[in-house]
Amino acid sequence: MGATISGLVDHEKLTSSNIGPLETGLGDLPESCIALVLTHLDPIEICKFSRVSRTFHQASLTDLVWESKLPQNYQILLKNYKNLWSNVSEDSGSLTKKEIFVRLCRPNHFGGSNYKAFWMEKNRGICVCISWKEMKITGIEDRRYWTHVSSDESRFNTFAFLKQIWWVEVEGNLEFEFPAGNYSVFFRLQLGKTSRRLGRRICTVDQVHGWNIKPVQFQLSTSNGQQASAQYYLNEAGKWINYYVGDFVVDSMPTKLKFSMTQIDCTHTKGGLCLDSVLIIPAHIGPKYVNFLNCT
Repeated sequence: MGATISGLVDHEKLTSSNIGPLETGLGDLPESCIALVLTHLDPIEICKFSRVSRTFHQASLTDLVWESKLPQNYQILLKNYKNLWSNVSEDSGSLTKKEIFVRLCRPNHFGGSNYKAFWMEKNRGICVCISWKEMKITGIEDRRYWTHVSSDESRFNTFAFLKQIWWVEVEGNLEFEFPAGNYSVFFRLQLGKTSRRLGRRICTVDQVHGWNIKPVQFQLSTSNGQQASAQYYLNEAGKWINYYVGDFVVDSMPTKLKFSMTQIDCTHTKGGLCLDSVLIIPAHIGPKYVNFLNCT
């Protein structure tokens, strides 16, 4: 009886107005629980929630959160493309998963070249871009036909401009460790030559001709027998357009890819074309992402 009364008195002391009711907030959640919730958010949302409290901030840095945003083959990418961690004192094992995520999201050159790059489009998959300098182009060294133009409109700060030629043939290839999934291939082209004058973008189209007579043929093939093709008349001048070639599927093996662009009808010349690069992106983000790139 005495013990019961003593317990009641103690309870009343704890809930008296002198102390006030006990309160809890988001900051009182265990860090592990917060981290588990953050795995279901996209990277931008994770960064926003990291400002809620110190506990949220610590949870937002955990490997559990950021490993869920990495491509499934990120360890292979780290192994094969060491420029991802070339400035780390020891090896890739010293990187946190967030650091790996950040490094994957920036352009990473590979293959010993400054004209091939890959990056991760947030948590949407791996993208690859290949400059015209990595392709075999008929007549590219003959300045009667082609010129090399420096430009900030290119990811690689240079594009090839075709003045005039009878036979257009562009070929390229790629071997890369893509994560499993479906991918789309695009050629980035523009009719007309752009320049800057007094800070304004100007596109000269006086050399554009021959692209509306016969269509340009685009093709791609993979080492495991997949093929796709497309053809287009080139009509729109003055803006960069990503011309869709087709899709291919990656399972788990390293992917070997060949792609080409041809217009070999020698009954007429063609000219005034800018060739920038080939873009390979996950198929499910293709249309929206390509439209965004065309506006930049």
